[in-house]
Amino acid sequence: MFKKLTLSALLLAGSLFANSEVNVYSHRHYDTDKELFKMFEDKTGIKVNVVKADASALIKRMQSEGQNSPADVLITVDAGGLFQAKNQGLLQSIDSEYLIANIPEKLRDKDNQWFALTKRARVVLHTLDSTVPNELKTYEDLADPKFKGKIMIRSSNNIYNQSLLAAVIAHHGEEYALQWAKGVVANMAKEPKGNDRYQVTAIANGIGEIAIANTYYVGQMVDNKDVAQAEAVKKVKILFPKFEKGGTHINVSGTGVAKYSPNKDNAIKFIEFLASPDAQKLFAQANFEYPVLQNIEASDVVKSWGTFEDDTISMNVLGENNKLAVKIFDQANWK
Repeated sequence: MFKKLTLSALLLAGSLFANSEVNVYSHRHYDTDKELFKMFEDKTGIKVNVVKADASALIKRMQSEGQNSPADVLITVDAGGLFQAKNQGLLQSIDSEYLIANIPEKLRDKDNQWFALTKRARVVLHTLDSTVPNELKTYEDLADPKFKGKIMIRSSNNIYNQSLLAAVIAHHGEEYALQWAKGVVANMAKEPKGNDRYQVTAIANGIGEIAIANTYYVGQMVDNKDVAQAEAVKKVKILFPKFEKGGTHINVSGTGVAKYSPNKDNAIKFIEFLASPDAQKLFAQANFEYPVLQNIEASDVVKSWGTFEDDTISMNVLGENNKLAVKIFDQANWK
């Protein structure tokens, strides 16, 4: 009942905010987002102005702009970026009954300074004729010497890998995480390079046997205009590993209201819209992401991969352990 009232109020408010705006600093770069922003404009009359860059550049920009920053909303593709923005004092707590009621506690900041919009799992992909499914069940297994020369994974400066190691730290502590990272380095098929799709394409072409990638990248490879990607993804299969005492590692794309937002009310309406059922359906269907709302179905492509249980740790921990994860990567000589 509350959900319907809140979303109805959002639409009704559109007539009151004609000719107003919301300024969005976004690390996301998907056509889906353009469609969602247009939907929000049409429903509310609030114009969406977008500045795109990676999270670190946007955070530096907000720092340099200070109290004069025009930013109303920050969107990142990883919990680590959201934590960093909060830690730098660039976000503010917001009081949204809708967001608090509908986004699970472990998928939002403990002080309500940021909220997840979508989930993505970091999974294992293997070649179709591989024996990996019989031998690899957990993330811990990735460091087993029996996988020497088989793993394709991107560099340590990638935030997705940093968050994965942050989760290893949360489950096992610093010393274990260092030995695990060293084990994965020893098992690499070649020195890290390229994005997640590069890793998948590599194993499909006989370089290594195990690729680590985010699920939505795999979805984007299906029916891709790039024939090499579309053909590569047909030669691999997804395996959902889990932590020994947890579930499958997930990360989030999320958002928060900027500390000095000049259009705070519009910013909150914008974020509530992105967490609405209509927006969540589009995130899921068009961009192969997992919705954060209950009872929103994943796309048919995503459902074809099977199901998994989310890991138990809070997204807050991924940010809290980020600096330590970067340090451990250096110690492990993970390029």
